[in-house]
Amino acid sequence: MDIGFLLDMDGVIYKGKELIKGADLFIKKLQEKKIPFLFITNNSQRSRRDVQLKLSKMGIDVSESNVFTCATATARFLAKQKPNASAYVIGDSGLMNALHDNNIANCDSDPDYVIVGEGTSFNMNMIEAATKMIMKGAKLIATNLDPNCPVADGIRPGCGAIVAMLETATGKKAFSMGKPSPIMFREARKELGVRTEKTFMVGDTMETDIIGGVEMGYRSILVLSGGTKKEDLNNFAYHPDKVIPSIYSLMDLPELN
Repeated sequence: MDIGFLLDMDGVIYKGKELIKGADLFIKKLQEKKIPFLFITNNSQRSRRDVQLKLSKMGIDVSESNVFTCATATARFLAKQKPNASAYVIGDSGLMNALHDNNIANCDSDPDYVIVGEGTSFNMNMIEAATKMIMKGAKLIATNLDPNCPVADGIRPGCGAIVAMLETATGKKAFSMGKPSPIMFREARKELGVRTEKTFMVGDTMETDIIGGVEMGYRSILVLSGGTKKEDLNNFAYHPDKVIPSIYSLMDLPELN
């Protein structure tokens, strides 16, 4: 098989703590057919290993190498731009681990970058420190610009909301690596090892998954098992190649049979 899949997670594979019906069967089919796939997520809180464990507990047995996070995309890109760089980090362990894996050191004095990810541990002292560092020349980096994150009882502020505070305070714009950034999509496709026109992007969000796939020339598939409804498509100038109820509907995809 010369095709590959980039799969969003929340709203595609699971919703909250519940596996979406048939998602495990679709992953098993990809494994049986030896079709490469990556779970691609804008959540930088968890490491690739953490995500693997979460999926395993839901009955999806995959390798850590099947997980690709915005933290990984961010760390790899910055390591190429400035080897052995330093960064002041506002985020959790998933981001920290990705940066350390790419030889980017955590630093609270004159760092090269201020890097912002998701997290619940930040406070106004950290925002103040980051503001001063940015004004002294540190480059502001966002792992993604999602304004909020879904939680069990609604939403909480996401990486984009934290970044907005720093942008407003400093007058500097953040450079974002997460979906729909071509940096993340290109790096993920290269890891799949398939050509652009043979790459499927499956997601539930028009503003990140689908527009990213469309702009990269991937074959975009919108699932309606997450946050987007079919009538919402009228609000966008771009459309996915395919709209399906859930990922289980892809079991009959001609390329898989």
